[in-house]
Amino acid sequence: MNDDVRNIVLGVVAAGLSAALGWLARTYLWKRKLRRKQAFFGLPDNSESLLVVNREAGGAELSVMRHDVFALLELSALIKDCGAHAQVIAHDAAQQGFGERTEFCVGGPSSNRRMAAHLHSLLPGIRVNVDPEPGPDRGAFQIGSERYRLEPGKGEYVILARLTAGNTARPVFLFCGQRAITNQAATRYVARNHERLARKHGNNSFVILLKVVNSQAYGPDVVELVADVTRASQTPLPATPARSTHRAS
Repeated sequence: MNDDVRNIVLGVVAAGLSAALGWLARTYLWKRKLRRKQAFFGLPDNSESLLVVNREAGGAELSVMRHDVFALLELSALIKDCGAHAQVIAHDAAQQGFGERTEFCVGGPSSNRRMAAHLHSLLPGIRVNVDPEPGPDRGAFQIGSERYRLEPGKGEYVILARLTAGNTARPVFLFCGQRAITNQAATRYVARNHERLARKHGNNSFVILLKVVNSQAYGPDVVELVADVTRASQTPLPATPARSTHRAS
């Protein structure tokens, strides 16, 4: 074998080794990223999860708002990416505890009994005004001593929570918005920002408040992080009224 042939063979071998090492590195990084995502959502390979569906307030029993359907589609794609499976169940048929399967609960307490139960049991520092009569506080959130009013189409709030009952329990994710479009905004937010949320909170419980800005123009895409309200939401509400009101700027 002359020098030219030897150089060609060595070049081919080196290129092959480089490609193989690059593929192995990419596969390792992809798998590590997937495992972190699965850990955050509590969705290991072939695991089962629950999508708890609300209903349209004042609508038929099985009527679901369009934006809530979009929220469920966002979550379904996320679950599929993790290699897990989802069971869709109506809010008034989910008569079971939590921790065995990851749960994604969508909708406010006025349209989702399961959400109302979670807020009452797990987040006693949150109160949602479900009064059907028109008024400035209709749909408002009270979190601790703060009140956040709804301004439809301009400034709307949604609570995004990841709650666990222990290190081995699967999490419950709550998407509790003042309007259906805010539920979709929260599911899209967690799908896009789960890596940052995992770095900040690990696999611990957290509750954050988001504001959907000018949804009449931007839909569910423009979302601001208002505050981490984990501590306030887990502390029972004070007896005195909320001291301040937040509106869209």
